[in-house]
Amino acid sequence: MALFPLTSTFARRALAGFAALAVPLLSGCSWQSWLGLDGKQSTFQVEGPVARDQLQLFYITCYVTFAIFIIVGAILAYATLKFWAHSDADEHAEPPPQGHGNPLVEVGLIGAAVLALVVIAIPTLKGIWYTYDVPAESKADAYEVVATGYQWWFKFEYPKEQIAGAGPLTCANELVIPAGRPVRIALRSMDVMHSFWVPKLAGKVDMIPNRANFIWLKAEHPGYFWGQCAEFCGESHAVMRFRVVALGPQEFRDWVEHQAQPARSVAAAQGALSFAHVAAAPIRAYAPNEAGVSAAYETAPLDSWRARQLPNESEDPALIARGRALFSEKTCISCHTVRGVPGAMGITGPDLTHVGARSSIAGGLLENNSEQLRRWIHNPGAVKPGNKMWVTGYLVNNIHLASDEELALVAFLQSLK
Repeated sequence: MALFPLTSTFARRALAGFAALAVPLLSGCSWQSWLGLDGKQSTFQVEGPVARDQLQLFYITCYVTFAIFIIVGAILAYATLKFWAHSDADEHAEPPPQGHGNPLVEVGLIGAAVLALVVIAIPTLKGIWYTYDVPAESKADAYEVVATGYQWWFKFEYPKEQIAGAGPLTCANELVIPAGRPVRIALRSMDVMHSFWVPKLAGKVDMIPNRANFIWLKAEHPGYFWGQCAEFCGESHAVMRFRVVALGPQEFRDWVEHQAQPARSVAAAQGALSFAHVAAAPIRAYAPNEAGVSAAYETAPLDSWRARQLPNESEDPALIARGRALFSEKTCISCHTVRGVPGAMGITGPDLTHVGARSSIAGGLLENNSEQLRRWIHNPGAVKPGNKMWVTGYLVNNIHLASDEELALVAFLQSLK
C-alpha cells in the first residue's frame, strides 16, 4: 500500500507551498489558478495595502523556513550518502569522528537560529502596528465605521452620517466604503467573540465583548470583496459572512444620501388586482447546504450590486401593500427597524430600511433575489441553524406563513431599495 496517495489534488496542494516561495519567478495569476489559490477569499490576490503588507510578511517567513529546509536537507543528504552502509562490514565499522560539544558548531547554530528569528520578528512587529491603525500621514483622511458582530450577522454603523431622529446610518452584512481612502473600523461584539476578516483587504482581528479593537483597510479601486467571521462563535459560525463594497467617491456619496432616506413606499394604483387573486406555488425543497447564489452574481458581483439599487419595473403595488401589512401582523417589526414603517423599531435583527438594495441576505449567505429571500423567510432554521429569527421569532411567536403570504412579504422586502 502506498504511504502517500499522491492524487492530482493532493499533489497540487503539496506544491502550493513551494510555488508560493517562487512567486518572483512565477509572476501572473496562472499559477494561483492552477493551484486553486485564486478564490473569492484568496490571500494571494490582495487589493489593499494592509493585505499586501501581510502577504509580504508571509513570503519572508516562507523564504527563511525554506532556506532552513534546504540547509538541513542538504546536510542530511550528505551524511546519508557519505556514511551509507554498503555491506555487512560497513554496518559494524567504527563510527566516524563525532562533532558533539564542538563550540564552533553549537555557537554557529545558535547564531543562525537567532538571526532567522530576527529576520522574521522585525517585519512581524512592524506589520502588527501597521495593521492596528491608519498610518499617521493618512489619519486625517480616514473614514470611520463601527462593525458589531452578532450571532450570526454583522452590523455596520457610520458615525459621520447622522440621520435626524434615528442616530447613525446603519447597514447590515454589507460594508460599503469609499475606494482609494483608508477606512478605520472599530470592532465590537454584542454576544460572544467573533473575528473580522476580509482576506483581500486585511487580516483577521477579534471582536471581543466589552473590549475595543480596531482594524483599518483600504480598497485601492472599486470592487466587491468577500469577508467572514474567522472565530468559532456557535452553531452557524461557518455561515456568518459579509461583503465589502468599495465605490468611487461620488458613487459612495450618492449611496450614503440614498441610505439616509426613509424606506421606499410603493402606492397601490386604483383598481389594482387584489391580494386574494395572487397565486403562489409551494416552495421547492432545498438540499442541505445547497448554494443560494446564481452564476451571474458570482461572475460580476459589483455589477449585480449596482443593478439591485434600481427599483424593479415589474413589481406589484397591491402585493407589496399586503406584504407591508403582514410585516406588522407577523411581528417582524418587533425585531427589525424599517425607517418609515410605523412601529418598525426593533433592534434584535438587522435594519431592513433598504434591504432590497443589498446583494446578499441571511448574513451574507444567500443572494438577494425573490427565490432565495422566500427560501429564507419560509424556514430560517433550515438555512442557518440556531439563528434568533428562527428560535426567538418563529418558534416563540408560533409564526406560520402561507405560500401567498411568503410571496407578499418577499415583494415588500424587495421593494425596499
